[in-house]
Amino acid sequence: MSDQTFLLPDLGEGLTEADIVRWLVSEGDTVVVDQSIVEVETAKSVVEVPSPYAGVVASLHAAEGTTLDVGKPLITVASATPSPDAPAAQGAAASYREEERAGSGNVLIGYGTSEGGHTGRRRRPRGARAGSAPAKAAGLADPLVHPLPSEHSAPATKRVPLVISPLVRNLARERGLRLDTIEASGAGGVITRADVERSFAARSAAPALPAVGPADGERRIPLSGFRKAAAAALSRSRSEIPEATVWVDVDATALWELRERTRAAGAPGPGLLAYLSRFTVAALKQYPVLNARLDTERQEIVQLPQVNLGIAVQGDRGLVAPAVIGADTMTTSQLDTAIRRLTATAREGRNTAEELSAGTFTLNNYGSFRVDGSAAIINHPQVAILGFGRILDRPWVVDGQICARKITQMSFVFDHRVCDGGTAAGFMRCVADAVEDPAAAIAGL
Repeated sequence: MSDQTFLLPDLGEGLTEADIVRWLVSEGDTVVVDQSIVEVETAKSVVEVPSPYAGVVASLHAAEGTTLDVGKPLITVASATPSPDAPAAQGAAASYREEERAGSGNVLIGYGTSEGGHTGRRRRPRGARAGSAPAKAAGLADPLVHPLPSEHSAPATKRVPLVISPLVRNLARERGLRLDTIEASGAGGVITRADVERSFAARSAAPALPAVGPADGERRIPLSGFRKAAAAALSRSRSEIPEATVWVDVDATALWELRERTRAAGAPGPGLLAYLSRFTVAALKQYPVLNARLDTERQEIVQLPQVNLGIAVQGDRGLVAPAVIGADTMTTSQLDTAIRRLTATAREGRNTAEELSAGTFTLNNYGSFRVDGSAAIINHPQVAILGFGRILDRPWVVDGQICARKITQMSFVFDHRVCDGGTAAGFMRCVADAVEDPAAAIAGL
């Protein structure tokens, strides 16, 4: 009987820890190669980790609800005799080491499998985790908490830190250092133990701030990996992007009535957000500079050929902005279907990595929180974000007469480096005019 201990792998994007959400196996269970053994939550999403080993579960090294560092023991599997899965297990370990060296972050893709290898899965039935709250209906984004930024197409002003050894990661954590602040001296840009010690020594030489003790009655809540990533994203966006905000009140009565007529006809029809998405995509086609990113190294605006429309969704684990990929090729009904699927998946924290990183522009319906206006934070590396407040009955002048109309406030935040106010106003009026006369807008699409 030999024991094999599987260490928590590098889950990609420089992440150094994960929260144990739910074990899918128990001690004494038999597992096969590539069987999902645990759900973990990272700063990006909830993912299932497969086992590179086959055998009997001897020990689970972390309890549900705890945080585990990359490189720490996750599970120990006992194998009585060599099995047909052994070559696959060895391949898994080699694959992990190779992918970690490459910094690819793809260590969970095809993990431990090879042609002809065993790919069977045996899983415990999904059930609610003890102590977890029922999923809330996903609202659309709070103006004060912005979606996590996409790293997929970000202009690389600095290389993603490469760390081969989990010991180096742990040392940096113990010293209170962020990997992206450490100057790498290793071959290929790898951060070494000496780099960590040198960075720590330089920081220690700075004058220390006086310690502040806890106040009576205060409660400290550790930031989850998701919140840490969100905090870094918010700070980066605000520190790097010179943003400007403009807004306009829009008469959405005609759009509201269009939706109601569709419902009265017996078919559910597209929701308001699907129409707003369609009008936003059409406006981006007229103003492609807003469906772009900024390459600061080459001082170029990079206009993107496809509109991947990010939809800000508030779920239990936080705010995300998964993208409807290829939104510019969809009809209003297709957008409605895609948005409903995307938001349902976001509520469960199960969007794909591609959906979470592919957005080129974000639409933010903060009206679901019963607020009217927002100066949202741009989802870096995107260059703009459009938001809608709640729709209210308000007095409005139509043909010289005051009447009740359904009014919403539309706000637009843009990177002033890529365009000026004239372009921003033109984009806004394109969307606003479509909202005020949807029949004409749809006929022209």
